[in-house]
Amino acid sequence: MRRALITGITGQDGSYLAELLLAKGYEVHGLIRRSSSFSTGRIDHLYRDPHGRDVRLFLHYGDLSDSSSLISTVNSVKPDEIYNLGAQSHVMVSFEMPEFTADTSGMGTLRLLEALSHADWPVRFYQAGSSEMYGKVAESPQSERTPFHPRSPYAVSKIFAHWMTVHYREAYGLFAANGILFNHESPRRGATFVTRKVTRGIASIVAGNEDKVYLGNLDARRDWGYAPEYVDAMWRMLQADEPGDFVIATGEMHSVREFVQTAFAQVGLDWTAHVEIDARYFRPTEVDALCGDASKATAELGWRATTRFEELVRIMVEADLADAGLDPAAHLVDRVPAGPGLAAS
Repeated sequence: MRRALITGITGQDGSYLAELLLAKGYEVHGLIRRSSSFSTGRIDHLYRDPHGRDVRLFLHYGDLSDSSSLISTVNSVKPDEIYNLGAQSHVMVSFEMPEFTADTSGMGTLRLLEALSHADWPVRFYQAGSSEMYGKVAESPQSERTPFHPRSPYAVSKIFAHWMTVHYREAYGLFAANGILFNHESPRRGATFVTRKVTRGIASIVAGNEDKVYLGNLDARRDWGYAPEYVDAMWRMLQADEPGDFVIATGEMHSVREFVQTAFAQVGLDWTAHVEIDARYFRPTEVDALCGDASKATAELGWRATTRFEELVRIMVEADLADAGLDPAAHLVDRVPAGPGLAAS
């Protein structure tokens, strides 16, 4: 039985990855921070196997800002694979908390790599990068060869983590892979991220509890994929013969405006009647457009995105309608026509 350790296991990606690894027969360990409230909602269902099988899922208290807890956990678990998904992952928050972001997302990765460099057993390491590292892009689409130009403290911290991962791979022979993941969404996406703000807002409007959704820059364009497919790419990177760096993306780009328009159309509503622009949600430095080239991942890992943009939006709207106590079948439009405003850029 292979053993994996996941930092950030209670987040969107961590929960889907834990699900995937358990299904593959892994013993899964997760690092969680001590909190006065429960934060395990995304993984609680994993303890209830419908077939009565033994679920090999274990949680350990620790923090990426605390070297001693990382060293202790790594040495006690002795994992075959480590997936570093823990971070302060909200771009806008990173402008307000740059030091904390740098310490967890950047230095946290270094602390973990340093702990691994002294391991006396073979271990493979995955570092969660971000398309935000490209920032003010030099070319489009972006590949593993595209230079970085960060536009937020979050992006800067992720670049530090990326190059530290490369350094430990080259200096110490560590099997360390970087995944440069473009935006990936799901019903488990955090409620403060724009896609969930939209889909949760729609459910609240349909339920009659709210009338408006407040958003920032509608013109930003992103490459949006489906999170469960992206964690499969993470796993594939650590099964490869040699470690490397991989862009994971759909190769299609859509604006926030298109996401909003598509989501509201799913329930037959005119988005312009319910969306208000709030200047507080504009970033000091904006990233205008990101679109990934995942051809290397396709060629070397056999991975490709299969969930298309409109299907992703529908999955999220349907889930948030159900979460609000509504019957999705009673509110979803059977088919949303792909008009000129919804075409991929």
